[in-house]
Amino acid sequence: MKKLVLGFVSILVASLSYSQQTSSSQWHGFEKKSFSFEARSAYIVKPSIALAGNPWIWRAYFPDWHYEMDSILVSKGFHIAFIDCSDMFGNAEAMQVWEKFYRHLTAAFSFSEKPVLEGVSRGGLYVYGWAKRNPDKVSFIYAEAPVLDIRSWPGGKGAGRGSADDWKKCLTAFKITEAEASNFKHNPIDNIESLAAYKIPTVHVVCMQDSIVPVAENTAIMEKRLLQAGGKIIIDNMTEDISLEGHHFKITDPNRYAEIIMNQTIPIRKLISSASFIELNGKLNNTISKLRNRKSLTVAFLGGSITYNTGWRTKLTQYLQETYPATQFKFIAAGIPSLGSLPHAFRLQTDVLDKGVIDLLFIEAAVNDHANKTAEVIQRRSMEGIIRHAFTVNPAMNIVLMAFADEDKILDYEKNIESVEVKVHRQLAKYYGLPFINLAKEVCERINHGEFTWKDDFKDLHPSPFGQNLYFQSIKTMLQLSDHAYRGEGTVGIKQPVALNNKSYEKGVYVNVNKATNLKGFSIMEKWSPADHKETREGFVHVPVLEATEVGSLFRLLFTGNAVGIAIVSGPDAGVIEYRIDKGETKSLSLFTEWSNYLHLPWYLMLGDGLQSGKHSLDIKISPGKGNSEGSACRIIYFLVNK
Repeated sequence: MKKLVLGFVSILVASLSYSQQTSSSQWHGFEKKSFSFEARSAYIVKPSIALAGNPWIWRAYFPDWHYEMDSILVSKGFHIAFIDCSDMFGNAEAMQVWEKFYRHLTAAFSFSEKPVLEGVSRGGLYVYGWAKRNPDKVSFIYAEAPVLDIRSWPGGKGAGRGSADDWKKCLTAFKITEAEASNFKHNPIDNIESLAAYKIPTVHVVCMQDSIVPVAENTAIMEKRLLQAGGKIIIDNMTEDISLEGHHFKITDPNRYAEIIMNQTIPIRKLISSASFIELNGKLNNTISKLRNRKSLTVAFLGGSITYNTGWRTKLTQYLQETYPATQFKFIAAGIPSLGSLPHAFRLQTDVLDKGVIDLLFIEAAVNDHANKTAEVIQRRSMEGIIRHAFTVNPAMNIVLMAFADEDKILDYEKNIESVEVKVHRQLAKYYGLPFINLAKEVCERINHGEFTWKDDFKDLHPSPFGQNLYFQSIKTMLQLSDHAYRGEGTVGIKQPVALNNKSYEKGVYVNVNKATNLKGFSIMEKWSPADHKETREGFVHVPVLEATEVGSLFRLLFTGNAVGIAIVSGPDAGVIEYRIDKGETKSLSLFTEWSNYLHLPWYLMLGDGLQSGKHSLDIKISPGKGNSEGSACRIIYFLVNK
C-alpha cells in the first residue's frame, strides 16, 4: 500500500502545470521564490530554519498587507505561500487552482497537509471557500475584515456601499445574474456544518466601524452559525488607526496572534492517508476517458440512508461539477433508508438502470446488511448479482464498492476481525476488478490514531457532517488517484468472469403486485398510506400495495425464475404468513421487525432461493399469531423474482 501512496504523490507532481523557472528576491529579510503555476504568478517565502513538518501560511489576497504577524511566524520556522487568483472571488474555478496548488506544495515541497489560512478582506471568500471544501486540510483560520457574503460586498445589498465595478466582475465570476444573486447559497456563511464539525481554531480581527464590509453582515453571521453548529471562533475588535470607513485598522499586537497560531498548530501531526484504504483493483479509465473526451456523464448512487441523506453524495456531485466544468452531469440518487444488498439487487433495474445509460455506479450496503442481519450467502448472491446485472446492461460501466462504518465494525477491527459485510464487498471488488474503499477500516484507524472520536465527532452510523466529509474526502482521493493514473486508454467494455455464485441475483427484478391471482381477502390499494399515520419511507407510500389484514387471507403468484421473495411494508400490525413454493414444505414467517412499532419499514424477504430455473408457484396465507404485533396485516409492495 505504501507504493500506492508514493505513486499517487509522484503522479500528482508530474501532472501539474508548474514552471520550474524561479526567481529569488527578499521578503522582509527572508528568501522569496517566485514562479508560475497554472499560468498564474505564485511564490513561497522560506524560513531560515523550517520547523519539523514544514508548517505554512496560505495568504489568499493582499499578501503584503499587515505582514508583521507572518514575518514573526516565518522567523519561527513557517513558510508562506501565495498564488494570484485576482478577481475570481473564491469561485469554483479559483478553488480548482487552489486544489492543484495545494497538491503541488504538499508533494513537491513536503509542506504540511494542514496549512494556516489567512484571508484579508475579499480574501475571506477564498479561505472559507477552500476550508468548506477541505475542512480536514486546515489547521487554523485567521481573517481580517473578511468578506463572507458577496451580497454585502461587492454587492452592497445591505448596509455597506459595495463596489459596482467589482459586483459586475463577481457576477461574471460566479456565472449568475443580479436576480440569482439574491438567493446565492455558496457564500462562506452558508452550509458551514462540516466546517464547524472540524472545530478549526478561527480568529477574526475586525473593526466594528467597518462600513465597507459591515461586521453585522459578515463576521457576526459567521460567528453565530459556527457557534450554533459547534465550531470555534474568536472575534477581536480593533480600535486604533482606523481609516477607509473602518475597513483599515492597526493590528495592535501581532505577536499575540502569532503565538495563538503557534500554540494551535505546532507540533504537526502526520495524518493517515486515505489512499491507504483504497484498493483500485482495476481503474476508472472508462469514467475518466468520458470526463475528458465527452460532454456528459451519468452517475448513480445506490445505497441506504447514508447515501440518501445529505452529505458525501452531495459533496461529491459538487466536486465533480467543479472539477470537470465542461461535462454535463446527470446524477441518479437511488439511496433509500434501511435497504441493503438484497433490496438493491431487485430494485437495480427500476431505480437505476431504467433511468439511463449509467457510466459510474457507487454502491454501499455494508451497514444495512449488518443491521438487517442479512445472511452471508444472501449478501454474496445480492452483491454479485448487482455487479453482473449492471455489466450485462452496460459493459463499459465503472462500479465502485464502499463499506461504510458502524460501531460493530469498529469493534471488529479493534479485535483484528474483518466483518462479513466488509469481506464480501472487498472480495467481490477484487474478483471483478472494481475499486473498493474500506471506510470502516479508515474510521477505525483514524480513531486509534487519535484524530477524532466516534462519540464526539463521528457520532453515529448515520455520520455527522464530520463523518460525511471524511467519506467524501476518501472518495475524492480515489477519483484523483484514478484521474492521475489515466494514460489515455479509452473506453473498454468488461468481459465478465465466471460467476462465483451461480445462483446470484443477476436477473433480479420487481414484479408488479397485480400479477397475484386467486385472491381471497387480499386486494390492491392503489395509493396506500397508513391509517395509523406512523412514519413511512419515500417510495413506499402512496403506491399500489397488495394488502390483507385478516387471518386466512391468501393468494397465489405464478412466476418464472430461480428465486422469489416479497418486498413489504412492515408496520405495527405486521402479522405472520405461511407460504409454500410449488408443492413443497409449508413454512411460517413473521413480518414484524424490531423497528415496526414506530415505522412502516420497507422490508425485503427471500422466500425461495436456489430453485430450478423455470415456472413455479408461490402460495401465501396469513396465519394466526401476532407476537409483539398489533395485528395480522400483510402489505406487499413488490414481488421479487430472479428471472
